[in-house]
Amino acid sequence: MLNIVRKMEGDKAGFALEGRLDSVTSPELEAELRASLDGVRDLTLDCEKLEYISSAGLRVLLSAQKVMNVQGKMTVRHVSQAIMEIFEVTGFSNILTIE
Repeated sequence: MLNIVRKMEGDKAGFALEGRLDSVTSPELEAELRASLDGVRDLTLDCEKLEYISSAGLRVLLSAQKVMNVQGKMTVRHVSQAIMEIFEVTGFSNILTIE
């Protein structure tokens, strides 16, 4: 299960992710992002309560990063050690801006 809390403020969008981002839940995040990114220049993904991310979840993050490379910036925040290890093993730590 994945809980997504969206906060929009002008050209800034923030998404807090809680739970598991996997093949079952990633379409939900993908749909939320697709519906929200028009005109957004600053995207923040808060992963403080994200417990797990699969390759399907990584694909959604990569897709969002590609969109934001064109129209602004994307930041991933509050990444747990377990999620950071996945980012490092997959090379995503070199692609994403992680704070």
